[in-house]
Amino acid sequence: MSLSHNFLEQESIGKLLWKFSLPAVVGMIVNALYNVVDRIYIGHIEKVGHLAITGVGVIFPVMLLSFAFALLVGLGSSANISLYLGKKEKDRAEQFLGNSLVLGSIFSFAFMILLFLVMKKVIYLVGGSDLSYPYAKQYLEIVAIGFLPMTLSYILNAAIRADGNPKMAMLTLLIGTFVNVILDPIFIFGLDMGVRGAALATILSQMVSFLWTIYYFTSSKSVMKLKRKNIVLHFDLSKRVIAFGSSSFGVQVGVSAINYIMNIILRQYGGDLSIGAMAIIQSIMSLLLMPIFGINQGVQPILGYNYGARRYDRVKEALFKGIGAASVICIIGFLSIELFSQYWIVLFTKEESLLHLAEYGLRRQVLVFPIVGFQIVSSIYFQAVGKPKLSFLISMSRQILVLIPCLFLLSSIWGLDGVWYASPLSDFIATIVTFILIKRELKHLEYLKLEKEREETIE
Repeated sequence: MSLSHNFLEQESIGKLLWKFSLPAVVGMIVNALYNVVDRIYIGHIEKVGHLAITGVGVIFPVMLLSFAFALLVGLGSSANISLYLGKKEKDRAEQFLGNSLVLGSIFSFAFMILLFLVMKKVIYLVGGSDLSYPYAKQYLEIVAIGFLPMTLSYILNAAIRADGNPKMAMLTLLIGTFVNVILDPIFIFGLDMGVRGAALATILSQMVSFLWTIYYFTSSKSVMKLKRKNIVLHFDLSKRVIAFGSSSFGVQVGVSAINYIMNIILRQYGGDLSIGAMAIIQSIMSLLLMPIFGINQGVQPILGYNYGARRYDRVKEALFKGIGAASVICIIGFLSIELFSQYWIVLFTKEESLLHLAEYGLRRQVLVFPIVGFQIVSSIYFQAVGKPKLSFLISMSRQILVLIPCLFLLSSIWGLDGVWYASPLSDFIATIVTFILIKRELKHLEYLKLEKEREETIE
């Protein structure tokens, strides 16, 4: 393997975290803008904006589920790539790169076909009504065609970060989002395509991102190369990818399930308007959370490489600094909502009833947001060091094991208010579980460090 990766165990952790996380943070915010920009424009479609944004909000569980497959393969393969690059096995890492393209293609194409077969049933199942159905269908039937380039561009972008080039990964997302932002108003308003225009702009921008990632891995810019001989499905590699990516996949499926349940409960207690309010809240929360996920993506190769290289002191330092950076971002996000919540909401709608409901829900969603960073970074730690089961447990403790019971219990007691308070309560409980597991893992790292020192002494 090229010596260009040695800096991961030589440069200071703080410098590495900044170098890898800053582009990833920017990239993740930019990536979030795919959906956020769509909703901002859709929410301002004359006369029907509130119904259109509700329609897009209704199908959000489906969009999350499609992205789950991108996370499964993308993060699963990049985690393996980082570990094998840390072991100086470049050829093996390149095999994972080629395999990930085939595996991602199979998942995304199968999901697209299934969705087209049962689209109407799915839209009503996830909370659609006669009013929101037309807009949900217009958006989903076009976006579904773009599942393949969306999945593959994410997979290859994750591999670019593992390849040691976070700036290029950021540039990939910037290019796609720039195309989306330019095309959205042209298609939605200029060509009067409405919701269909937003969907078309999205899939065209994802196609551009995908082509750019292909260019990177076939050019002189990359350390790893995308070779034709490696674009083959291998069962043993796929098994490792799925094992390593299962945590993120489970989280995303959990998020999809949560949004499905939320839509059903929201429709029961607040009607279509509350689903539209939640669509706005989710857009804002995604912008707040994306920097934390960017830190996750930045710290993952640092953790994985140094764990593979048995530099356990650097692993611990990277974990602590990653948690610290994420916590600072969470505190800033919390304060911005508490002080300026109405200014966030008005970006999406000027409809008074929708604006006030969304603002009310948003302020309650972020009640314990300052502690969320610790829980999210801790989850990626276990994935990065090859312990996907623990990562899966931590992630699911918030998304499935705690939040779903909270939604049912609190909504049965307080109705719509219960939906707003369920998320902060589940965040608090999940953080306690995470703290217990991380405390145990830190003791294990100390043991591994001592074992390494004994071996070096004997030698």
